[in-house]
Amino acid sequence: MDDLEFEILDSLYFVEPFETIVKEVSEKRLGVVLECLRKLIKKRWVQVMVFNEEKQEFMSTPFVDFDRIVDFQFMATKNGLTAHNSK
Repeated sequence: MDDLEFEILDSLYFVEPFETIVKEVSEKRLGVVLECLRKLIKKRWVQVMVFNEEKQEFMSTPFVDFDRIVDFQFMATKNGLTAHNSK
C-alpha cells in the first residue's frame, strides 16, 4: 500500500464525498487521487455509496460509473480498513 492509498483509506472510516477525500490527502492533483480511488475500488478496499431516499440512508452500490465517480460517496470496506490498520 502506498502513502496515497493509506491517506485515502484514512479519510474513509465514514461515508465521505470525493471533495472531502481531496481535502484530506496530501496529493492535490485530482487525476492522481481519482486514479488511486479507482484502484482501491477495484481492490474492493473502498465501496461506492449512494443515498437511498426511501430509507434515508447510504447504501453500497455495485454500480460504478467512473465517468461520474465524483458524484458518489465512498467508505472503506472491512478489507480496506484491515489493510490500512496493518500498515
